[in-house]
Amino acid sequence: MVDVTYPLFPIFAFLGFVLSLIPLPWHLQAWNSGTCYFMMWAALACLNQFINSIVWAGNSINHSPAWCEISIRIMMAASVGVPASSLCINRRLYHIANVQKINLGRSEKTRAIVIDSLICVLFPLFFVALQYVVQGHRFDIFEDIGCYPALYNTLVTYFTSCMWPIVIGLISATYCVLSLRAFTRRRLEFSQFMHSNASSLTMSRYFRLMALAMSDIILTTPLAIFTIYLNTKVSPVGPWISWADTHFDYGRIQQVPALLWRQNHVLVISMEFTRWAAPMCAIVFFAFFGFADEAKRNYTKFFWFIVRPFGLKPGASPKSPKLSASIGWVS
Repeated sequence: MVDVTYPLFPIFAFLGFVLSLIPLPWHLQAWNSGTCYFMMWAALACLNQFINSIVWAGNSINHSPAWCEISIRIMMAASVGVPASSLCINRRLYHIANVQKINLGRSEKTRAIVIDSLICVLFPLFFVALQYVVQGHRFDIFEDIGCYPALYNTLVTYFTSCMWPIVIGLISATYCVLSLRAFTRRRLEFSQFMHSNASSLTMSRYFRLMALAMSDIILTTPLAIFTIYLNTKVSPVGPWISWADTHFDYGRIQQVPALLWRQNHVLVISMEFTRWAAPMCAIVFFAFFGFADEAKRNYTKFFWFIVRPFGLKPGASPKSPKLSASIGWVS
């Protein structure tokens, strides 16, 4: 069967990969670890989906078992890595709304980064390891989709896999509500406080972070619940019999032609929804941060860095050298 999303999906996936990484340098400079992890997970998820959509376009051949082993783990890790990053953003905004200083010392910044790393890196790795409990065989390969985790649909799966995005989303929502309440109570004081403290976090960036976090909250929990609903419809929930039963013939690889899996409309919705989530996250992030003032300043700096070897400089004009000296460029 013809994939109507090809080559549209690979284009959007690669675009999501690039766009999510564009604001990374200046967020690294600002020590915004939660935001940086959000970009990294979104970019990694988009790149993973891009490669799969290209390699397995029109086929379900097992081209690279090693890559599929990596790919399915990236997919599983990103499914909690992105919500976990949003949780860290909300957590940071909550602390900012309730503390008396924004500029933290180096030890405090290091401690905040370590905590964010535990949430955004260590937890996704633990989550991936936990999936082996319900992983029925090595992996599946779906034509036009690529490598896909083979999780046995039992009640245990909903506790080891499906519930975590919901839990993370609810914790994020709690932080978000508390941040909004604190900000509402101290609106004028907070505004004066932000302006009186020299910090990389401006009011504009604070509100964009809040908008990103709220968008993720609005989407994460409802979509996670929707995913659970789709899982129950794609195949019946089987009983958990034993470890040996779940992992029987674990080494097999199931290759599914599009002609078969596209006949199940619920499965089609589930598969397409899962893979389109990554580029959509990346594009939403770029919509919030890719057109901000600091982004425009960095684009300008990057432009002049590229054209400087050709003799072009900020404010330079080959036709009017006297005028160029008075124009200048401020970063």
